[in-house]
Amino acid sequence: MNRRSFLATLATSCVAVACGGSAAPTGGTATKSPSPSPTPGPAANKATVELAKGGSFTFTLRPDKAPQTVARFAQKSRASFYDNLTFHRVEDWVVQGGDPLGNGTGGGKVPSEYNDLPFVLGAVGIARGQDPAINNDSQWFVVKKDSSFLNNQYTNFGLVTAGMDVIMGIKIGDRIKSIKIE
Repeated sequence: MNRRSFLATLATSCVAVACGGSAAPTGGTATKSPSPSPTPGPAANKATVELAKGGSFTFTLRPDKAPQTVARFAQKSRASFYDNLTFHRVEDWVVQGGDPLGNGTGGGKVPSEYNDLPFVLGAVGIARGQDPAINNDSQWFVVKKDSSFLNNQYTNFGLVTAGMDVIMGIKIGDRIKSIKIE
């Protein structure tokens, strides 16, 4: 093997090692390599989630605090990505949906986008796995009570302004009919 071939092989090996293996970490959200930032679309300041079983809730979006997260959420919502997906996690303090696989393991990887917004009742955040530098690109959640333990640990990108009673009634398996972005 000549020196040029050896260096090319070595460089390829280094890139493969730096990018990590394909095995998903245990626990958390299994995702793929980080995906690129979304292309900017029309302004997004409010989302209204309509449930298939009836009822809806609305939350403000905070592009000033999490611009890439809001842009990605708005882009996916406008493309009907979330339509018919389920809420796969429902606990006394949180509801979570947006997983294309429906079990908490789907979605891609994107860089985290932390900010100073507190996780108070009705705060909307993005799921992540064990690596705090990487967020899931599709799974999102709403906290059903103050959850300050999430502050600076998860990306907060909105706050519920109407329909908290609907959120409190969500059950595992309830489906998102649509998400309208304004």
